[in-house]
Amino acid sequence: MIEVSELARGMSRRLKLTLKAGRAGLTRTIGAMELNRPGLALTGFVQLFPAGRIQLLGNTEILYLSSLDSDKCSLAIERLCSYPVPCIIVTNQNKPLPALLAACERESIPLFVSRLNTTELTFYLSNYLTDWFAPTESVHGTLVDVYGTGLLFVGRAGIGKSEIALDLVERGHRLVADDMVVLTRKAPRVLVGTGPEMLRHMIEIRGVGVMDVRQLFGVRAVRLQKRVETIVELSDWDGMENYERLGLNELTREYLGIAIPMIQLPIYPGKNITVIAEAIALTHHLKVYGHNAARELVARQAVAMKQKRQIAEYLRWDRE
Repeated sequence: MIEVSELARGMSRRLKLTLKAGRAGLTRTIGAMELNRPGLALTGFVQLFPAGRIQLLGNTEILYLSSLDSDKCSLAIERLCSYPVPCIIVTNQNKPLPALLAACERESIPLFVSRLNTTELTFYLSNYLTDWFAPTESVHGTLVDVYGTGLLFVGRAGIGKSEIALDLVERGHRLVADDMVVLTRKAPRVLVGTGPEMLRHMIEIRGVGVMDVRQLFGVRAVRLQKRVETIVELSDWDGMENYERLGLNELTREYLGIAIPMIQLPIYPGKNITVIAEAIALTHHLKVYGHNAARELVARQAVAMKQKRQIAEYLRWDRE
C-alpha cells in the first residue's frame, strides 16, 4: 500500500502534477500498481470496476463528459466518485469540469491535473508503482559488482564475505551492499539487490569495525543497486565432501520465485578467493554468450574417443 500523499511527494515533479481538489483525501491508499481509465464506468457499466486503482481521465474521457448535458454529466461523475478510488488524474492539462471538482472536494478524492499526455504519464507512473509494489526479501550476505556481474556472497557469519568484498573493491570492483542485502523482483526473471539506506556504502570488517567504502575509495567503488546473477556460497573446506569438479551439475538457489545460478565454493587459509570470484564473473559472461567450458571439455572427449575408435577399427584388419 502507498498513500496518495507519498505518491504526490515522490512524483509530483516527474508527473507534473497539480492538486485541484480533495486535499483532505491525500491519506487515501493506493492498493494496486495497475492504472485504470474509467471510460466504461462513466457510461454506466460498473461491473468489475477496479476502484482500488488510480483513475486516469484523458482526452477521450474529458471529451465524452463534455458532450453530455449537465444532468447526465453530473450523474456520470457522481457514479465514478461514489467508489473509494484513491485519486483521479486528469492528463494533457485538460481543465477539470466544475462537476468533477465539486464531487472530488465533497468526497475527499484527490484530483490532480498533469501537463503530461496520457501515454507519458502512464509510463512514468507504472514504473514507479511497479517498483513500489515489487516483492522484496532480505538476505544475509554481500553483493558486489564484479566486471558487471552481480555476485552475491552468502555463508556463515564470519566466514569472510566482507573481506572478499573489500579485496574486490581494492581491485577496482564495486560494492553494492554488505551484511544485509534487500532483494527485489523487478521482472519475472530479474532479481535486483541493494543495501538498506542506513548501511549504504558501509562495510564491516571483524576486528577493525565499520568503514565507509565510498569515502575510502571514492564514488567509483560503490553503486546503489545491481542485478543478482550468480550466488557464491562460501563454506569451510571439508576433505570428506565431494565437491563439483567439472561444473556440469549447475546448482541454483531460489529467491522470490527466481532461480539464480549458484556456486558452492569451499575456502581455506591461503586460497585466493578474490581471483576465483573474478573468474566466476567472467565465466558467467562467457555462458551468457553461449560458451560453457565444461560442456566443451565433454565434447572434446567425445570427439577424441570417436577418433580413437575409428583408428582402432582401421588398424584391426591392417595385417601389412
